[in-house]
Amino acid sequence: MRYILLTLLVFCLIPTSMDVAQARSAAPASFSAAQSLVATSSSLGNSYAAGASVVITAPVAGDFSAVGGSVITAAPVAGDDFIVAGSIDSRANVSGDLRAAGWRVNIDQPVGGDLVAIGYSVRDAGRAVGNVFIIAANASLSGAGGPVTVYGNTILLSGDFAGDVQLVSSGHVTLAPDTVVHGKLSYEAPETATIPDSARVVGGITYTNASYLPDVGTSRMLAFVSIGFFIIARIIGALLLAGLLAGLFPKLAEAVIRRARSGRPRDLLLATLLGFAIFVATPIVIALLMLTFVGLGLASLIFILYALLVLLALMYSGILIGGLLVRRLLGREQILWHDGVLGMAIVSLIALVPVVGFLAVLLLACFSSGTLLQMFFHFAFPHEEHKR
Repeated sequence: MRYILLTLLVFCLIPTSMDVAQARSAAPASFSAAQSLVATSSSLGNSYAAGASVVITAPVAGDFSAVGGSVITAAPVAGDDFIVAGSIDSRANVSGDLRAAGWRVNIDQPVGGDLVAIGYSVRDAGRAVGNVFIIAANASLSGAGGPVTVYGNTILLSGDFAGDVQLVSSGHVTLAPDTVVHGKLSYEAPETATIPDSARVVGGITYTNASYLPDVGTSRMLAFVSIGFFIIARIIGALLLAGLLAGLFPKLAEAVIRRARSGRPRDLLLATLLGFAIFVATPIVIALLMLTFVGLGLASLIFILYALLVLLALMYSGILIGGLLVRRLLGREQILWHDGVLGMAIVSLIALVPVVGFLAVLLLACFSSGTLLQMFFHFAFPHEEHKR
């Protein structure tokens, strides 16, 4: 149905071959283009204009077509109007059809034929004689001589409508006081329309309740899909970062793995306890420092360092697992970037296991953070050997 509607709409916006033939057989057409164009001389045939700002102040004996940022027609058009612009103002009579597409479409004077308008905001006060077809977020109509079809969010009807009116709204439909619809009013919206007592609908009203909000099942499915995309994106980001750290700093990764393999159980336990103490104590220290104005800057600096330590601890947990597996299975001592990707993938899968996975990742992160802190401390404060 959407493709059929789109096809019909494109067909309506394209001038027919009969119009082209009539234009060719009529007086010579006029072409004008400028950044700021003001047409003050009348055209005996079709008129074509383009510019950032187009203003027509002289009558057009044939069709008028314009493309621009802002188009204003302040003179009558004997033929059809075809306008594509950001802002469109039709301030004079159009004897034929009017086809307009833009961000804001404003029609103040009558249209002798059909009206097709597409835009974010469409206001029709010209009362077209023929059919009216409008697609807009905010649509306002002041009467029509033929059938009316409107697709929009907020729709306001006022004046006299000679034919049937069909509305599809994702928001609200309102009829102004003293509005008269001689045909049938059919509308589809999430809630009933606001129809005052002074408004009359001769052909009756047909309302279809259409809620555009997802139901409970759809909401759960969307939430599940969103969580899945978030988890996948997080895992991919962690894999890339772990591989990048392992590839750029292989010596640091080898030092962490060497401490894990050759360290005594007592040293491994001390590193893990050190990391756990840092994880627990640092937020408390930050909260205490933020209570004072003087310590606010220091708290911000400690928070940045703390976040960096947590990130590195998680990444080097994956690098540690990948390096240990490679050395165990392949016997390779050198650390490569894909070792970090492999280990981070394993850690990400472990983290998905409820409770047990979280505890395992926390243990690895505590050991990694403790080991990194010890290495940074020894790097910043190296021990000096005194010779005899």
